[in-house]
Amino acid sequence: MLGKRFCFKILHLIAVLTAAAAMTVQAAAWPQPDIDPVKAKGCVVIEKNTGRILYACSAHDRLPMASTTKIMTAMLTLEQPKLDEWFTVDSGAIHVEGSSMGLQEGDSVTLRALVYGMLLPSGNDAANAAAVRIAGSIPDFVQQMNLRAQEIGLENTHFVTVSGLDDDNHYSTAYDMAVLTAYAMQNPEFTRIASMSDARLEFGNPPYKRWLSNTNKLLERYDGCVGVKTGFTDAAYRCLVSAAERNNVTLICVTLNCADDWNIHSNLYDRYFAQLSAKDFTPHDDEMQVSVIGGNVLKVRAECMEKPVIPLKAGEAERIQQRLELSRLEFAPVSRGEYLGEYKLFMDGKEIFSTPIAAAEDAVSIMPPKAKNNILQRIKAFTKALF
Repeated sequence: MLGKRFCFKILHLIAVLTAAAAMTVQAAAWPQPDIDPVKAKGCVVIEKNTGRILYACSAHDRLPMASTTKIMTAMLTLEQPKLDEWFTVDSGAIHVEGSSMGLQEGDSVTLRALVYGMLLPSGNDAANAAAVRIAGSIPDFVQQMNLRAQEIGLENTHFVTVSGLDDDNHYSTAYDMAVLTAYAMQNPEFTRIASMSDARLEFGNPPYKRWLSNTNKLLERYDGCVGVKTGFTDAAYRCLVSAAERNNVTLICVTLNCADDWNIHSNLYDRYFAQLSAKDFTPHDDEMQVSVIGGNVLKVRAECMEKPVIPLKAGEAERIQQRLELSRLEFAPVSRGEYLGEYKLFMDGKEIFSTPIAAAEDAVSIMPPKAKNNILQRIKAFTKALF
């Protein structure tokens, strides 16, 4: 059973990476509205779970993205082990221009605290300190950033700095930043921290408690805003990546080089929340059962690992097709969480949603190993004779 659980974890990871990388393809399935462009050099609004593009204006133009870069830096930091282990910051790393969380030479801190420092006060010192701690140097951490960008399909993104300071070869697009944000928000800790207006945490020499405030004023200005990151440099001007939730719908909005970003994000959210309503496509209970041989139960219930709730406009539900790829027979034991199949949704023939299916309960084996082997041999013999 260890092999099956390991297989499920690998398949689930592949599904997560594939979902992010496939957003560009999926987005092409959705018609684009004809709306006057907003006053930004790059802008996009997407629906988080499907990657559906609701609005786009120069969304694929390569532009500097300032401190919204820290979405990637923070995400990679949160994937590290021992997030709460104390260490002394590298002196060279924290000597950096721009915004800061207040690190000084000799300070003790944790990686988790550095994520707060990146996402709330947008500390360049926090980003640099995390990069050196994780990879040994900033250039080596930047390599990890670019590798992950390739893995999740950010075709027009290239990182040079971990903090977002200006460089001619440091760029992204409004669309790529939206895809990155949707990917990062699959980590509950990232979403939790990015949604905080302020936080009290401990660091220093010796560590002491202090408050950090979030530069993202949309958290207070727009009801339902749950993040994500601001940015500003002379070259990039005002950049904002935000996310908002309403009635089981989560939208992500990105503006690059936009003077009126607070109001533009709010207006775009109002427009598209009004057009969308969430529909639950969870399969019926009788479809989500798998027969078990040699177990203490005859069937086990299965469940989708991610809720298939899709925001749709009026009349679009009829264009959705469902595909359930579920094992119909398993040998006991079957463990809760074990991979059993996939569930996919399509619109007009193009995939818009996919989630692994796992066992929702255990099935304990009551069959002697010898009997199980005999049955397996008979099945193999029958299959060989049939084909």
